[in-house]
Amino acid sequence: MHFIEQDIPGVWVIEPKAYADQRGYFMESYKETLFEAHIGKVHFIQDNESKSTFGVLRGMHAQAGDASQAKLVRVIIGSVLDVVVDARKGSPTFGRHVVVELSEDNKRQLFVPRGFYHGFLVTSPEAVFQYKVDNTYQPATEVSLNYADPIVGIQWPINSERLILSPKDVVAPFLKDAYSF
Repeated sequence: MHFIEQDIPGVWVIEPKAYADQRGYFMESYKETLFEAHIGKVHFIQDNESKSTFGVLRGMHAQAGDASQAKLVRVIIGSVLDVVVDARKGSPTFGRHVVVELSEDNKRQLFVPRGFYHGFLVTSPEAVFQYKVDNTYQPATEVSLNYADPIVGIQWPINSERLILSPKDVVAPFLKDAYSF
């Protein structure tokens, strides 16, 4: 596995080694000893999976306070544009974002530490998205950030009128009014 820290410290791209032959491929998608050697100790307690179609934008979401979650995310089928936004008060990178393409072809994974909003846009006909989390989901603590915040400045590759959003994502607050960690 190859670990690449991004422009925002604590955010990592992980590139597993896939061994392919005429039968298909094999890879280790997670190995605790390597993960801890590069990123540190994170106790993942749950795996989640979603399936979405082209143009679905899920995010930007986080869990507030003690319910905050670190995530290790990847795509099993299709491709997405995965985005994280630093929402840590006092961070020198507060409000900055990282964008990474995750796909079944590149097999990249993204580690999202606590204190970040996270979301993804499906860029293939469909995508199966999988993620590990280190804390249980608590609906009462979910917070959102507006995907179109001009200060954050995420450049989504699909026109906004073609995006498929949940009602809560349409009205999510901009960074100046959103929850900060």
